[in-house]
Amino acid sequence: MTIASMQGVLKRYGSYVALDYINLDIHKGEIVGLLGPNGAGKTTLIQTLTGMLPFEKGEIALFGQSKNPFSHENKEKIGLVTQEVAVFEELTAKESLLFFAGVYGLKGNEKKKRVEEALDFVGLREQANKVPTKFSGGMKRRLNIACALTHRPKFLIMDEPTVGIDPQSRNHILESVKKLRDNGTTILYTTHYMEEVQEIASRVVIMDQGQVIQEGTVQQLIKTIQHEEKVSFDVAAPDQVPVKLLEGIIGVQKVTVTGSQITVISAAGAGNLDRVLSVVKEHSSVLAIQADKPNLEDVFLTLTGKQLRDKGE
Repeated sequence: MTIASMQGVLKRYGSYVALDYINLDIHKGEIVGLLGPNGAGKTTLIQTLTGMLPFEKGEIALFGQSKNPFSHENKEKIGLVTQEVAVFEELTAKESLLFFAGVYGLKGNEKKKRVEEALDFVGLREQANKVPTKFSGGMKRRLNIACALTHRPKFLIMDEPTVGIDPQSRNHILESVKKLRDNGTTILYTTHYMEEVQEIASRVVIMDQGQVIQEGTVQQLIKTIQHEEKVSFDVAAPDQVPVKLLEGIIGVQKVTVTGSQITVISAAGAGNLDRVLSVVKEHSSVLAIQADKPNLEDVFLTLTGKQLRDKGE
C-alpha cells in the first residue's frame, strides 16, 4: 500500500524552484531516509507533502486519496516532528502531551492512556511532572517526538530529530524509530547524520536541487558506484596541492578537499595511484593514506558533489 505519493510536484518561491517536478512514493511499513545537502528541498518537500505549503503543479496522494489528500481525516493519521523543538516551556512534559493529545481529538481515559504510553515510549515517565527548562537537549527532543505520537500516527515524518543531542539520546531515538516501524508505522526520516540512515532506513532517497536524483536500499546505492575507487590523503599543506592538476589525471573522476584531507575518486582499475600520489607529494608532505571501500557517504558525494555536512553550511 502506498502511504504517500508525489507525482510531478512543482513548488516555486518566486523564480526559485524548490521542488522541481518531484516524484516520490512512500510505502506502508518503510523507513525512508531522506538525504540531501542544505537547500536541496527536503523541508519544502515535507511541508508540501503535509499540506503546510501550496504547490503549483503535480499531484499529492495520502493514504490512497488524491482528490482531497489533506482532509482532516488524513491529517489525523500523520505525526510531524519538526527540526525546532515545539514544546511549551511553561508546561510540564505530561501537560504538553495532554495538550497535543487534545488537539488530535483524544478525550477522557483514552487521552490519559495515550499520554502515559507516549511518556513510556520515549523514556520520560520519571520526568513527566517536570518542565522542559529542567531538561537536557536530548530530553527535549524526546518530548518533541512524544508530542507527535500521542494519537498513534500511521505516517510519522521526522525532520532532523537528533540535531545537537548527546549520543545516549540519539541511540534512544533511533531504537524508538525502529520499534515504531515494527509496530506498523511508516516513517519519513531526514537527517544530517549519514550513520543514522545506514542504521535504520529500509530505503534511501537522495535529493539535490529540488529533485530526487537516486533512491534504493543502502546496498543498491553502493552498487551504483562500485565502478569507482577512493583514496584519501592527509597532507600537511592542503592549500598547496593543485586540485585541477589532480582532476586532469587519467581516470580521476572527482577531487574534494576537507580540512587537511584530499580525497580522490577514480574509475575502478584506473591504475593511477602512483601518479596521483606523485602530484600530492610534489606539493605537500603526506601524513597518511587510506583506501576505502565505497559506503553511503561516497554515494552521496558522487551524486551531489558535496558532503552531507559541508563546511560553512
